[in-house]
Amino acid sequence: METIMPSHLLARPHLFDALDDQPLDAMLTLLHLLRNDPRSDKIDLGIGVYGDDNGCTPVMQAAKMAERNLIETQTSKAYLAAEGDAHFINLLAQRVLGGAEVNRYCGVQTPGGTGALRLAAELIHKANPEARVWLGTPTWINHHALIRSAGLHILEHPFFDQATQSVLFDEMMTALESARTGDVVLLHACCHNPTGADFTPAQWRTIGELVNRKGLIPLIDIAYQGLGHGMEADAAAMRTLLDSVPEAIIAASCSKNFGLYRERIGALWVKADSATAALRARGNLILIARAMWSMPPDHGAAVVRTILDSTDLTQIWLTELEQMRTRLNSMRAELAKAVPQLASVAQQSGMFALLPLNREAVADLRVKHGIYMVENGRMNIAGLQAGNLPRFAAALKPYLQGAQHER
Repeated sequence: METIMPSHLLARPHLFDALDDQPLDAMLTLLHLLRNDPRSDKIDLGIGVYGDDNGCTPVMQAAKMAERNLIETQTSKAYLAAEGDAHFINLLAQRVLGGAEVNRYCGVQTPGGTGALRLAAELIHKANPEARVWLGTPTWINHHALIRSAGLHILEHPFFDQATQSVLFDEMMTALESARTGDVVLLHACCHNPTGADFTPAQWRTIGELVNRKGLIPLIDIAYQGLGHGMEADAAAMRTLLDSVPEAIIAASCSKNFGLYRERIGALWVKADSATAALRARGNLILIARAMWSMPPDHGAAVVRTILDSTDLTQIWLTELEQMRTRLNSMRAELAKAVPQLASVAQQSGMFALLPLNREAVADLRVKHGIYMVENGRMNIAGLQAGNLPRFAAALKPYLQGAQHER
């Protein structure tokens, strides 16, 4: 029987009619194309997860052992507090922040590094709605959405030249001279996404000098610690900067270095200019988090806490992490050797490189060769394997030669 809608309901505006149609997410579109490509020799260099030489994203053995421990010992699935697992936060802080002046820091657990960044943006907006956030170009694409969603204004500065594969440090410093007191500058602590290019220790010191002189707030995204040169080495320059500035915000992720992508585990720390200000920031972080996700998820944090609370599990984890890092660096070296135009890739770090390719070349590589990467030329180094690197290098060379000829 046909249902007849009353005329007064037909005439009223409908809530969702005012929404704009949105384009499909580029990464999800790429994943759909990859999954529906029947070619057996296709190469996935797009999706940003670690893969071993068999193309598998494994669960780390340290994580498996921690999970078995939790099965035996965990007595409740009751909510965590809004700030999360305090022991997890403290143990992770030792790995990320080192021997920081604890009473000037406060930390909370977040749903992944993404949750940490969004919480940071909300805190910044609450503290200073007029603050502007400076992002390097290029940066992780989601940085823009997370910051804008909190109502903050974004300004951009140069960071990386895709054609020459070089950091545009002087141009960056010149642009930041126009920053005003209270502005925020977002920095990648290590293993830059999408370029793989990092600041030198001297450049970090110069950034610290500018931040102090201009009265800026560093917002540091540390999502790949341990995948560049090691847990301590990847955090060293960031810690030097933190020691030199009165205030800072640090967003960390456990997705990559613990292989806990789907568990959504991260943390956010605020460094304030006094212990009193740190307590005030903590109270506001908890209030904001309570309104956004109420309580953070427990399982991943419990796994990380169990690992870091055990000397044996920590050593197993660090060994596995070293194996991952060694494989990434080996693939970088092999790619640079096979494609001399990409010699700089061997000097970069982490999971990503931003190749000097335009969108047409990226699309051509996908259609003709089954090679999948993000349309801006970002490739995931972890998608390379001993078996597919020669074919990738051979397919890539003509496009790089063409790009060089155009320049």
